[in-house]
Amino acid sequence: MLKTDTRQANWRRANPGKYEAHLAVQRAVKAGDLEKESCEVCGVEAVDAHHDQYDEPLRVRWLCRRHHTRLHHYGEDMFPVRVFLASDESSVIGGEELLVDGGFVAL
Repeated sequence: MLKTDTRQANWRRANPGKYEAHLAVQRAVKAGDLEKESCEVCGVEAVDAHHDQYDEPLRVRWLCRRHHTRLHHYGEDMFPVRVFLASDESSVIGGEELLVDGGFVAL
Protein backbone atom coordinates (compact mmCIF):
# COMPACT_ATOMS: atom_id res chain seq x y z
CA MET A 1 0.00 0.00 0.00
CA LEU A 2 1.15 3.53 -0.70
CA LYS A 3 2.58 5.27 2.33
CA THR A 4 2.87 8.77 0.87
CA ASP A 5 0.27 11.45 1.46
CA THR A 6 0.18 13.06 -1.97
CA ARG A 7 -3.04 13.92 -3.78
CA GLN A 8 -2.36 11.13 -6.26
CA ALA A 9 -1.65 8.54 -3.57
CA ASN A 10 -4.80 9.53 -1.69
CA TRP A 11 -6.85 9.17 -4.90
CA ARG A 12 -5.38 5.71 -5.52
CA ARG A 13 -6.28 4.58 -2.00
CA ALA A 14 -9.81 5.99 -2.31
CA ASN A 15 -10.40 4.52 -5.80
CA PRO A 16 -8.70 1.12 -6.04
CA GLY A 17 -10.96 -0.14 -8.85
CA LYS A 18 -10.32 2.91 -11.00
CA TYR A 19 -6.60 2.71 -10.28
CA GLU A 20 -6.53 -0.96 -11.35
CA ALA A 21 -8.34 -0.03 -14.59
CA HIS A 22 -5.73 2.65 -15.29
CA LEU A 23 -2.94 0.14 -14.67
CA ALA A 24 -4.63 -2.40 -16.96
CA VAL A 25 -4.67 0.17 -19.79
CA GLN A 26 -0.99 1.01 -19.21
CA ARG A 27 -0.02 -2.66 -19.27
CA ALA A 28 -2.11 -3.39 -22.39
CA VAL A 29 -0.63 -0.43 -24.29
CA LYS A 30 2.89 -1.44 -23.30
CA ALA A 31 2.27 -5.08 -24.33
CA GLY A 32 0.75 -4.03 -27.64
CA ASP A 33 -2.67 -5.46 -26.79
CA LEU A 34 -4.28 -2.00 -26.87
CA GLU A 35 -3.36 0.70 -29.35
CA LYS A 36 -3.73 4.39 -28.64
CA GLU A 37 -5.88 6.28 -31.10
CA SER A 38 -6.05 10.01 -31.76
CA CYS A 39 -8.47 12.21 -29.82
CA GLU A 40 -12.01 11.36 -30.89
CA VAL A 41 -12.93 15.07 -30.84
CA CYS A 42 -10.03 16.92 -32.45
CA GLY A 43 -7.62 14.27 -33.76
CA VAL A 44 -4.62 15.23 -31.62
CA GLU A 45 -2.19 12.33 -31.15
CA ALA A 46 -1.26 12.98 -27.48
CA VAL A 47 -4.19 11.35 -25.65
CA ASP A 48 -5.45 10.01 -22.34
CA ALA A 49 -7.63 6.95 -21.94
CA HIS A 50 -11.10 7.75 -20.59
CA HIS A 51 -13.21 5.02 -18.97
CA ASP A 52 -16.96 5.38 -19.30
CA GLN A 53 -17.24 2.25 -17.13
CA TYR A 54 -14.42 0.96 -14.98
CA ASP A 55 -15.74 -2.61 -14.91
CA GLU A 56 -14.48 -2.95 -18.51
CA PRO A 57 -10.93 -1.65 -18.04
CA LEU A 58 -9.77 -2.00 -21.65
CA ARG A 59 -12.85 -0.35 -23.14
CA VAL A 60 -11.70 3.26 -23.31
CA ARG A 61 -12.21 6.42 -25.29
CA TRP A 62 -9.13 8.31 -26.40
CA LEU A 63 -9.24 12.04 -25.66
CA CYS A 64 -6.56 14.73 -25.63
CA ARG A 65 -5.98 16.31 -22.23
CA ARG A 66 -8.08 19.35 -23.18
CA HIS A 67 -11.14 17.33 -24.17
CA HIS A 68 -10.68 14.77 -21.40
CA THR A 69 -10.75 17.57 -18.82
CA ARG A 70 -13.78 19.16 -20.47
CA LEU A 71 -15.61 15.84 -20.47
CA HIS A 72 -15.08 15.50 -16.72
CA HIS A 73 -16.19 19.10 -16.11
CA TYR A 74 -19.15 19.31 -18.52
CA GLY A 75 -20.12 15.70 -19.23
CA GLU A 76 -21.45 14.56 -22.59
CA ASP A 77 -22.87 18.04 -23.19
CA MET A 78 -19.34 18.88 -24.30
CA PHE A 79 -20.19 16.98 -27.49
CA PRO A 80 -23.40 18.77 -28.57
CA VAL A 81 -23.23 17.67 -32.22
CA ARG A 82 -22.78 14.02 -31.26
CA VAL A 83 -25.66 14.25 -28.80
CA PHE A 84 -27.83 15.93 -31.45
CA LEU A 85 -27.01 13.37 -34.13
CA ALA A 86 -27.88 10.55 -31.74
CA SER A 87 -31.26 12.13 -30.97
CA ASP A 88 -34.59 11.80 -32.79
CA GLU A 89 -34.43 15.50 -33.78
CA SER A 90 -31.60 14.77 -36.21
CA SER A 91 -33.93 12.74 -38.42
CA VAL A 92 -35.37 15.93 -39.95
CA ILE A 93 -32.13 17.32 -41.38
CA GLY A 94 -30.43 16.29 -44.57
CA GLY A 95 -27.62 17.51 -46.77
CA GLU A 96 -26.05 19.57 -44.01
CA GLU A 97 -22.35 19.95 -43.33
CA LEU A 98 -21.59 20.15 -39.62
CA LEU A 99 -18.17 21.36 -38.49
CA VAL A 100 -16.94 19.14 -35.66
CA ASP A 101 -13.53 20.46 -34.69
CA GLY A 102 -13.52 20.49 -30.90
CA GLY A 103 -14.00 24.26 -30.77
CA PHE A 104 -10.84 25.20 -32.64
CA VAL A 105 -12.65 27.36 -35.19
CA ALA A 106 -14.80 30.20 -33.90
CA LEU A 107 -17.38 31.38 -36.41
